[in-house]
Amino acid sequence: MQRIDLNGDVGESFGAYTIGHDTALLRHVTSANVACGLHGGDPSVMRQTVRLAVAGGVALGAHPGFPDLQGFGRREITLSAQEVEDLVAYQIGALAGVAAAEEARLHHVKPHGALYNMAARDRGVADAVARAVVAVDATLVLYGLSGSCLVEAGEAVGLRPAAEGFADRAYETDGSLVSRDQPGAVIDNPKTLVERAVRLVQEGSVTARGGDVVALRRDTICLHGDTPGAGQLAAQLRSGLEAAGIRVLPIGIGD
Repeated sequence: MQRIDLNGDVGESFGAYTIGHDTALLRHVTSANVACGLHGGDPSVMRQTVRLAVAGGVALGAHPGFPDLQGFGRREITLSAQEVEDLVAYQIGALAGVAAAEEARLHHVKPHGALYNMAARDRGVADAVARAVVAVDATLVLYGLSGSCLVEAGEAVGLRPAAEGFADRAYETDGSLVSRDQPGAVIDNPKTLVERAVRLVQEGSVTARGGDVVALRRDTICLHGDTPGAGQLAAQLRSGLEAAGIRVLPIGIGD
């Protein structure tokens, strides 16, 4: 029987600002990527999100991003390799401490936004992220875009990488994600979303924006917490995967 991990980006609210649909999303995903306080999140939101995930049996992951609240971590920032490594290690450590306070531990790391996209195409950035992860905890799974430099960098340092596909994002022919400033970049039609996810698991492919079929390795599928109606979409996505005979489990569980 085929299987897939379903992950969601959560914990991105901060202070008086609420972002995303965390409570609803965490009822249906199997892995949670929790913001670590720089692109989103704050100490209290981090702990509340960890509690919700632990209570639901959802695998915990750190979701480090650039220190850019105004841009939600989706603007590229040029840093040295050492600065990237330090930035990622700092954020993993912060969430690991919060998890320990809730008698839990981290399962994975998935970079956020611009940091994720830069690590997908720039091997220097990818290597810096991978070094940070392995230095903090070499047992953590490293999530990266399928076919990307980040997956290769994780393998090179001995981490277990997870190739990630996206149910709610459109693809370019080269396997990269369509930029969010382009029409149709975010997919929020439930029927389309479920069909794409099931095909991704069963056939290992998606249809790119130009109509070409792109083959993708897939260990996990992401649904963004700030996608409109994310909670309901997650429920429909999980139901659709299970109805197709696909087991939805965290990576490493039941292997």
